[in-house]
Amino acid sequence: MAKQSVIARSQKKPKFSTRKKNRCFRCGRGKAYMRDFDLCRICFRELANEGKIPGVRKSSW
Repeated sequence: MAKQSVIARSQKKPKFSTRKKNRCFRCGRGKAYMRDFDLCRICFRELANEGKIPGVRKSSW
């Protein structure tokens, strides 16, 4: 879980566009971010296993 100050700072409009940092909207994690779902890998896995993300299934082959 990211600190509240880091999350608040990332939500502000940056002075330069290259300073924008994508963060998970659930926990604020900045690494392992998936743009398609706006989630980090950990939150994505939790929600996918619970079946809360439509169209996502666990693969097996």
